[in-house]
Amino acid sequence: MRLFVSTEMLWGFRWIFLCVLMACLTSLGFGMEENIECSDLNNTTWQQFRQHKVKLQVQYLLFTRRNVDCGHAFRQESLINTYFNVSHPTKVIIHGFRAIGSKPTWVKELAQALLRVEDVNVLVVDWIYRASFAYNLVVQHHKEVALQVSILINQLQKQGCKLESFHLVGVSLGAHVAGFVGTIFTGRIGRITGLDPAGPMFKRADAYDRLDPSDAQFVEAIHTDSDYFGISIPVGHVDFFLNGGKDQTGCSRSRFASMYGYVICDHMRALHVYISALNGSCPLMGIPCDSYEEFLKGQCLNCDDFKGKCPTIGLSENSGMVLSPVPKEQKLFLLTLSSSPFCAHHILVELKVSPLEKSAELEVGLRTGRVAVQQRIGLRTDTSLYRTVLAYPEALCQIGTIELRNTGSRFYRQGQVQVKSVCLSEFPSLRREKPLCVININIRRGTPWSHDLIQACF
Repeated sequence: MRLFVSTEMLWGFRWIFLCVLMACLTSLGFGMEENIECSDLNNTTWQQFRQHKVKLQVQYLLFTRRNVDCGHAFRQESLINTYFNVSHPTKVIIHGFRAIGSKPTWVKELAQALLRVEDVNVLVVDWIYRASFAYNLVVQHHKEVALQVSILINQLQKQGCKLESFHLVGVSLGAHVAGFVGTIFTGRIGRITGLDPAGPMFKRADAYDRLDPSDAQFVEAIHTDSDYFGISIPVGHVDFFLNGGKDQTGCSRSRFASMYGYVICDHMRALHVYISALNGSCPLMGIPCDSYEEFLKGQCLNCDDFKGKCPTIGLSENSGMVLSPVPKEQKLFLLTLSSSPFCAHHILVELKVSPLEKSAELEVGLRTGRVAVQQRIGLRTDTSLYRTVLAYPEALCQIGTIELRNTGSRFYRQGQVQVKSVCLSEFPSLRREKPLCVININIRRGTPWSHDLIQACF
């Protein structure tokens, strides 16, 4: 008996065989992926430190969009059986000093924020064993850590990665580790972001020993604690000084369960603001100005020097600047609110008063429902025009009421203030909106004045 098989049947058998083979391979591949265990950063103890059992151990975790919630231990020797993709850009997160030897809790949140914006490889540098307890010794080891990271980058280059595709994000002391990695590669790294770069032992250091604009094709820094743990000088092409780079809103001692939380609140605000910016809830734009004092006095209101486009915190190329070449050590200022998403509208208050015989003080208040912001302005006898900048959670067109109150002392201050005009405007303004003004107001001591603003946003 002969068996006749048509051509169509042969093709059918082949397709069935191929489908079964693909299913097996896919199943095998998924099985391998499921076998990859989640890893985490390490902790170390004071006892280990005292017994000198801690060595310079640098380890790495890998996060990608395929393992967003599960960091994988990453070894530089081989990329086999990893999710690392050499055709994707690579973000390298470098933590800083760990005072009590504990692992940073923010690493996964930062990695996930970066992955939401871009399909990249995120490598976390774990150097907890040498980053803990004695700050002066940790500083001495930061270049050794940078050398280890540069070896990793060299290995990845051999696998096909390009130097310009690397973006190093360093927190505190980690910013200077990133800077020295950039020095090793003579500034060919694509980008470095310093989140409140460490100040102690670096404020007077040579540029070679700290983060500086020559360390990458583009270097940016966010400053939030420049009077204590952060550095006070510009270290990048652009440097964002939030609230002047010092005391951050909401960092009051009473809000923290521990003294440690209170002490590092200003310092860690740069990290939290950066994560918020990556989440894209609102733009965080910096205004170029020579000093924070000039900024608060309303002397810097636009980004005309940057062709009208203000630099923004986030992942935009060159922080959104279109200048070429990019400037160096450019100070940028912005005000923020006390909690995420931190974005504030910059409201310029311009106050014009009649000449005074004695000094006085006015409190200016803005209110929208339950939201209220106040600012006291000292009035002198030698001038009649005053400017101040307020951080407000709503746009200019959503401010409901403006309030004025004479807060001067009864005996030696002006009893009555004649306000010729009080005007509000928001900056930077793309539409060049006209200020909202109220004129001819007589403010007596003890008699508050308010005016409802009726407007709408378009």
